[in-house]
Amino acid sequence: MEPTTTAYGTWSGGRFMHFGETLSEERFIGCIETAYEAGIRTFVTSDVYGNGKADELLGRALKGIERASYSLVGMIGHDFYEGQRQGARGYPRFTDPELRGPEQYSDFIRMAAGKELERCGSDHFDLLMLHNPDELGYTSEPLWQAMQAARDEGLSRLLGIAPGPANGFSLDLLGCLERFGALIDWSMLILNPLEPWPVGLTLPACEKHGVNVMTRVVDYGGVFHGDLGLPGHEFKPGDHRTYRPDGWVQHGMEKAERMRPIAEKYGLTLLQFASIWNLSHPAVESVVPTFIQEAGDGARPIEEKIREFAALPDVRLTAEEVESIRQIGDNTGCMMLKGASKRHTVSERPDEWPMRGDLLETAGRYGLGSDW
Repeated sequence: MEPTTTAYGTWSGGRFMHFGETLSEERFIGCIETAYEAGIRTFVTSDVYGNGKADELLGRALKGIERASYSLVGMIGHDFYEGQRQGARGYPRFTDPELRGPEQYSDFIRMAAGKELERCGSDHFDLLMLHNPDELGYTSEPLWQAMQAARDEGLSRLLGIAPGPANGFSLDLLGCLERFGALIDWSMLILNPLEPWPVGLTLPACEKHGVNVMTRVVDYGGVFHGDLGLPGHEFKPGDHRTYRPDGWVQHGMEKAERMRPIAEKYGLTLLQFASIWNLSHPAVESVVPTFIQEAGDGARPIEEKIREFAALPDVRLTAEEVESIRQIGDNTGCMMLKGASKRHTVSERPDEWPMRGDLLETAGRYGLGSDW
């Protein structure tokens, strides 16, 4: 099955990324079952979530369900098999020169994809994505030849790239598409009405290269779920969202209220509205929110949010409405972007590196300027 308009990610539920309450294994599995029963037919997982545990729970939830009735999206990129965890930075990418050279990429991809498939209870992915690539992930010909070999061997029908974990990588993605666009079927990018920048700049290039886009963080950290900011709500210690600037919830909710008339025009909840806004961009074909069980007595059950999203109607906003929402949510320049940047003279972290001349030339061809 091709990836579908609505998708469910195993980073939801607080077990493998720290958002809201941490669901028990039973409820985590139950949420996946709820998603399937409600009509969601694409499931996205990464091998690094819980060092394979998310894959295993997804496999348990989907066991016994006809394989042809859902689309399975797997992601590989971090090496927790041989690499050592580096504190908050997580596990190294498998392309780390201290772990292996290009001649070993194919063996690693074949091994990692095979093990993830075994945990998921499947013999193939519908889409296999390179997860959180470092600079080599965007530029290495041997790496993408190895991804192509995995596809040719039947491990996956389609290939993709999932930049992250933070926002940015825009010029890196454009450069990657120009090099390897013929191999790349999908990209998973951060986009929502409160974060139209910088991903919005890359969507025309995705469309040009025939790359479908799956958008994550459509919920904007839970703002579009509608139960942040309620009386009694507070973020638990360790919640990933506590690293955002003070006042981000209130600021986001105020902007969302300015967008609400268009949501009401189409009879949409805020989460549905945010999803439809994403899908109203020509390159965007799928949406995968983060489902969060917020803390506090007034919090909505996570299962209710899943069913609300699964009932997404088949409507699209006009180009004028898309633009008016973008202007309300315009966040240009609001954050330090990851990936290639003029801020760096050396690569000190695996998700940021110095700007290259070829990327600035690419930016010029797409009319994106030189201020990166």
